[in-house]
Amino acid sequence: MGALRTIILSEASRKALQSGYEKGKVHEYRKRCRMILLKATGRSSREVATEVGCCEVVVNTWLRRYEQEGIQVLETKPGRGRKPILDRELDRAAIERVVKEHRQRLELARCELEQELGKSFCKKTLVRFLKVAAAAGTSEYGEGQ
Repeated sequence: MGALRTIILSEASRKALQSGYEKGKVHEYRKRCRMILLKATGRSSREVATEVGCCEVVVNTWLRRYEQEGIQVLETKPGRGRKPILDRELDRAAIERVVKEHRQRLELARCELEQELGKSFCKKTLVRFLKVAAAAGTSEYGEGQ
């Protein structure tokens, strides 16, 4: 077993991490802030990992990154995750036109849109796109139409 890695936080750093843990909008960011706060209390990486719900390698990685770059490195960078198949700007007009033609038959609308747009997607993706567009006020269509 290796030496216990601890971190000493200034009062300002502790407050910033506590604020990030309590008020952060993204779950992963709050989790990372909590990791650093728990390590500052003198706990082992294994204990922190068990409490937070990850492995100790992850705890040590985020601790090292925090020590090198500060609290801003704990935030999730933009551009992570899967990119949307249907683009709200480019595909909206075609989708609205085709859904208007096949209002009660979304599976038929999906098949037609796949050919027209040259993209492959399922009916759920189309329904989700319509729900988001309706919620944003950019479309008159919603789920089940």
